[in-house]
Amino acid sequence: MRTYVVAGGTNGMGRGLALHFLRRGDHVTVVGSDPAKGQHFLDDAAGLDAAGRAAFLRADLTSAAENMRVIKEIKARHDALDGLICTALRPFPQRVETPDGYEATFALYYVSRFLLAYGLTDLLERGENPMIVNICAVGVTKGHIHWNDLSLKRGYGSIKAMLQGGRATDLLGVAYALNHPDARTRYLLHHPGFTNSGTDSLEQPTKTVIKLLARFAAQPVEKAIAPIVELMDDPPGKGGLLAYDRRRPLEPSLSSLDSAAARRLYDLTSHLLSF
Repeated sequence: MRTYVVAGGTNGMGRGLALHFLRRGDHVTVVGSDPAKGQHFLDDAAGLDAAGRAAFLRADLTSAAENMRVIKEIKARHDALDGLICTALRPFPQRVETPDGYEATFALYYVSRFLLAYGLTDLLERGENPMIVNICAVGVTKGHIHWNDLSLKRGYGSIKAMLQGGRATDLLGVAYALNHPDARTRYLLHHPGFTNSGTDSLEQPTKTVIKLLARFAAQPVEKAIAPIVELMDDPPGKGGLLAYDRRRPLEPSLSSLDSAAARRLYDLTSHLLSF
């Protein structure tokens, strides 16, 4: 019996992974912002006779304070973790600035995953075969970090924000591995490919377009999560960073996995968060 935390576990792949682990007898805490979806997850857990092994934490993961509260609550509930799975992400058609001063995509896609990974490392190190899973677009080399305008106050665009967030979360995995050379916890960057994860977070007309594309081209959640489960259960090698596009390992020499950029972003983020 293992213990997992899924940030963004009320939708799509996060929910699929959470229910998979419950079916096999594990403990799962999902984190999400929508209490109705959280209750839906708990109802499904009860239908699997897993109500006692499932929990929902409501939190706005664009907020640094909310992430810290989640970390505190998880530490109060558990002495060890076997996995942290980060899937929370949604597009923002217009620029939204969080109370912490971050652009919302950057806050959700990168800052939240930074805080949860580093904040829960001590529990993960006590797990049986611990892994942080960052579901992202690793392997995509478009986009870059806007070093002088991380909050995109100049020339915001939702695609621009998503590409920066994706690059930042790739560098997060690189920096985490560099900062924990002797850790037992593995860090997996995983690109699942186009998956039918739902369109609840999208606005029209994008919602209709994505729903139509998903009907003909997207893989189901069950197929998308299979490689992740395999890597979590039997990771290759020992320690460090793993980067996969579905079942294909990616070369660490990718420009999006540059160690110098990873260190620079880590130092900047640590300074901004007083981490």
